[in-house]
Amino acid sequence: MIADIKPYPRMKDSGVPWLVGVPEHWGVKRAKTLLRTVDVRSESGAEELLTVSSNLGVIPRRSANVTMFKAESYTGHKLCWPGDLVINSLWAWARGLGVSQHHGIVSTAYGVYRVRDTNVLDPDFVHELARSVPFHWELRVRSKGVWTSRLQLTDVSFLEAPFPLPPLPEQAAIVRFLDHMDRRIRRYIRAKQTLIKLLEEQKQAIIHRAVTRGLNPNVRLKPSGVEWLGDVPAHWEVRTLGQIATSFRTGPFGSILHQSDYVEGDTPLVNPTHMDGGRIVEDRRCSVPPAVVDRLSNYVLAKHDLLFSRRGELGRCALVRDREVGWLCGTGSIRVRVNYEGIEPEYLIEALQVRWVGEYLALFSVGATMDSLNTGILKGVPVLLPPVSERRQLLQTTARKTQTIRRAMIDVEREISLLREYRIRLIADVVTGKLDVREVAARLPDEDDEPESLEDDDALIDAEDATSADLDAVSEEAEA
Repeated sequence: MIADIKPYPRMKDSGVPWLVGVPEHWGVKRAKTLLRTVDVRSESGAEELLTVSSNLGVIPRRSANVTMFKAESYTGHKLCWPGDLVINSLWAWARGLGVSQHHGIVSTAYGVYRVRDTNVLDPDFVHELARSVPFHWELRVRSKGVWTSRLQLTDVSFLEAPFPLPPLPEQAAIVRFLDHMDRRIRRYIRAKQTLIKLLEEQKQAIIHRAVTRGLNPNVRLKPSGVEWLGDVPAHWEVRTLGQIATSFRTGPFGSILHQSDYVEGDTPLVNPTHMDGGRIVEDRRCSVPPAVVDRLSNYVLAKHDLLFSRRGELGRCALVRDREVGWLCGTGSIRVRVNYEGIEPEYLIEALQVRWVGEYLALFSVGATMDSLNTGILKGVPVLLPPVSERRQLLQTTARKTQTIRRAMIDVEREISLLREYRIRLIADVVTGKLDVREVAARLPDEDDEPESLEDDDALIDAEDATSADLDAVSEEAEA
């Protein structure tokens, strides 16, 4: 099918830098001639609460893993309807926008725009175009501010943006083709994510066996003292995280750290989404300048600090290694500083990643709307300590047994990354007129609607309604 797609036979200069040439029969219009601003407010605040996913666009908040907290009331907040383009004015530069399929409440910081004439412009085509990489350049240029994370897109600036305008039937063909390809790519990605989960379970089974029973299947056992943990090797020591830690610190929240403090490319903060497999994943988009680092000096990370997720997916944890020294503990994390006398940091992080640790934390977590940790719960996490020589042997053996699995997971992750890159490039080439999909789209079979899936969602953007009072109240609840 892809081999049948050809460039358009005749092109013309669009006069727009990111478009360059467009098909000869396409037009180029300013957004203000195609869209109008909508500002209707909720009288009750009872409508469906919506948020913006950087991968899926506008979705119900209940279906997303959003870490921001709800406002006390949504009376007076903006409303949108199916077919409306919703743009988070502070995150337009990061694909915080999309055409909604839902009626509901969005933030007052969002812009809502409606197609003036659906006989001229298809809202579904607007969705594909507005979220494409080429149009991202236009949004970034039109958003104004000192730092990338503080850029704001105003109604006036957005409505001056140029829109390529194919004939309406061609817009429908483009949407049909991209919807078909998106379904296929998402299926591939979900299949590969399922494979990763199976590989992760296999790896976890190997590690769990090693750090709870050791390498000798005939070892003498004793009760661990923890009912749900069961028996452990008789010669192992059972301690708690609180017994080996020297300090616990919850990440900055409320008035200590504001959204306006964030910049791109300076000192990173480490939040739960940056913890993966016991390691910290670098994200320079989530960082703060030197002045904020000085103000938050109590949250600076030292070598071999442990970081735990304090809300959401409990059990996520990571070890601070040389690269991350000097970074900051993020809002959603808890920093644990450990006395490593006689304990290898690499063994400890391995032992803390087993599934039962996450299950223990979830069992004792607090919070009305989402699982939340406090330091008291973390202090009670059991830590199993074999003798030093046996710990080193365990590390070597588990590393050897899981090496092939880790490599397979890396290969599958790379395949997923390539699929996503291919999807991004394909969308860009189609919505800007570089590829003609009309004939291919006409031959595509009709498909049943699929349930919306968030499994391959990369990130959620929701900068709305998180006041200092909200964060303080939740943090006080978690520390109670």
